[in-house]
Amino acid sequence: MTTTLAALLEHAEGKTLEFKRDLSSPKPLLKTLVAFANSAGGRLIVGVTDTRQVVGVVDPLAEEERICNLIADHIAPRLIPNVELGTLGEHTLLTIEVFPSSARPHYLKSQGSEQGVYVRLGSTNRQAGPDLLAELRRLAAGTIFDEIPMPDLSVHDLDIPAAQRWFGRERALDEKSLTTLKLLRREQGRLVPTQGAMLLLGREREQHFPDAWVQCARFRGTDKVEIFDQTEIHAHLPDAVDAIELFLKKHAFKSAEFSDMRRKDVWSIPLTMLREAIIKRLFPARNTCSHRLFRRPHRHRKPWLAPAWNDRRVPRITLVFQQISSKKLPVPKFGAIILNEALFFE
Repeated sequence: MTTTLAALLEHAEGKTLEFKRDLSSPKPLLKTLVAFANSAGGRLIVGVTDTRQVVGVVDPLAEEERICNLIADHIAPRLIPNVELGTLGEHTLLTIEVFPSSARPHYLKSQGSEQGVYVRLGSTNRQAGPDLLAELRRLAAGTIFDEIPMPDLSVHDLDIPAAQRWFGRERALDEKSLTTLKLLRREQGRLVPTQGAMLLLGREREQHFPDAWVQCARFRGTDKVEIFDQTEIHAHLPDAVDAIELFLKKHAFKSAEFSDMRRKDVWSIPLTMLREAIIKRLFPARNTCSHRLFRRPHRHRKPWLAPAWNDRRVPRITLVFQQISSKKLPVPKFGAIILNEALFFE
């Protein structure tokens, strides 16, 4: 424990670590424990100031019993952290280690299940809004965002011809295939689109997901201040890959190479590598929820800039996407299946 405490004190407060001088103000401490449980877990060390000065706890055994009672009396659902006493030099410290909980969302009983939910953002605790609260409940229930049905819609709200174009004629996209791909789901006796289906090939996608589009821009110079060309892409996601590639080609140079009696076009930017980068930006991982790209950005955050190519010999081109959530969510597999079968991945 001594070695662990010494190592922890070398780090500043962050997403999984916080220091408290004592238990004189229990509510902020309880908020931190709730936030740890609803996020990635963490350790709270009592007996250390915010500046990482070790002061210790006065009555270790009494404080240990008090924190256990506070947790049991004020946090729901029941939270069972690992509470330990440890020594560092002449001081005794109290460590409360909280693990990511499968019973989330946890909340403060005094504020209720709607207002008392907190999550960890950096070194701060933030009250969870309705969207995040619903997401935490889906996580606890094992429900995947992409597979949630949209009962007000029907299969006619999906652009099936576009999907058929991606797959080719070898695979017929009938109701059985669409259900297997989890693009359709039976709800109240009829087949309806899933949210993942609407994100991938919804005819009116932005009506339901307003942030589901891509903006590309080329900046003049390298300071990302002046934009002299840009475009908005509102196509289906697989088609957006080609549209982004066309924008890149627009600002690249093309030369010719002759070999074996044939002319070969040579671009000044590595298109194969860039295409892979584009796909990874649109679909952050082959087994990742497609909706992660489209979560509504925090109103105080700036757009996220993803440099596509930094070679000084070619024009600097930057892809500008909406800010994406960094939170890891349950992983559906139909997005990866669709992209693989549509030949976007090898």
